[in-house]
Amino acid sequence: MTDAVWQPERDDSPPPPPPERDPAGHKGTFGTVLVVGGSSTPDSLMAGAPALTARGALRAGVGLCKIASTQTVLEIALTIEPSATGIVLPEAAGVDELAPERGAPDPAGAAEAIDSALDRVTVPALGPGLGTTEQARRLVMRTVATLDRPMVLDADALNAIASTPEAQADLRAPAVLTPHPGEFRRLAASLAIDADPTDEQDRPRAAAMLAQRLGCVVLLKGSGTVVSDGLRAWRCTAGHACLATAGSGDVLTGLLAALIARSLGAGNATPPLYDLVRTAAHAHGRAGELWAARAQADSGLRAQDLADLLPESLAELRN
Repeated sequence: MTDAVWQPERDDSPPPPPPERDPAGHKGTFGTVLVVGGSSTPDSLMAGAPALTARGALRAGVGLCKIASTQTVLEIALTIEPSATGIVLPEAAGVDELAPERGAPDPAGAAEAIDSALDRVTVPALGPGLGTTEQARRLVMRTVATLDRPMVLDADALNAIASTPEAQADLRAPAVLTPHPGEFRRLAASLAIDADPTDEQDRPRAAAMLAQRLGCVVLLKGSGTVVSDGLRAWRCTAGHACLATAGSGDVLTGLLAALIARSLGAGNATPPLYDLVRTAAHAHGRAGELWAARAQADSGLRAQDLADLLPESLAELRN
């Protein structure tokens, strides 16, 4: 006989409504999201991801959204999402033996620029399109080791953590991690977690084990997205196959950051991250359902279209 495998407590409660919006408020009332992402190297240019994250945040009701990236990326990203503003991060010169890639953010200069902006930022969202250069890894790890405010870590921020030994010792802030199965596997290998992020029966345990190990809230993407705080696990019942498209996860990152920022702006000194993540997961999935019903299609959704349906899906939850 084998011992039963531990499982987190199953949570079947409905997702809460989004934070209340003060009718007398102004854009400063509803928080500021800082998206740290995008990259431009000789081999690749990723400017769409931070722009889509910004669009998701703005469509989810944040007051302001800033994108921190290199000049090359910002010129494109702010054309895609002109309602955001930019913070220019200096580019690496390509002469550092430890970080030789030209065009990626210079870790020291980028950290200084981000530090100077943080007193005007409510929630940072790190990782969309940031790339996997050594510069990007150093920038992420320096940021997560120094901040003590809620943040959202996605995409290449997760890859940076996975490639850094003893990274769990550096993660001090209340954080939300949003891995897809591939990113989860890289994190699990680094943290010695034995769980299958694609097995429907094991996904709640996988999310909970990662949440426990890093002391965070985990949103494990995929069909039947799972949210866990390490003790409970909740499965999202909203969603559609059309959501399997480029940029969908970037929109979700912006949505998450916006709801946390709005909660802080509403006076919650300790925002209920687990509940806010459940709200975001449902609203994201429901936006996909709305698009599919109107398009009468199961494919062809663009991330921009998804972001533009967030006000409606959030209003359904609120009402």
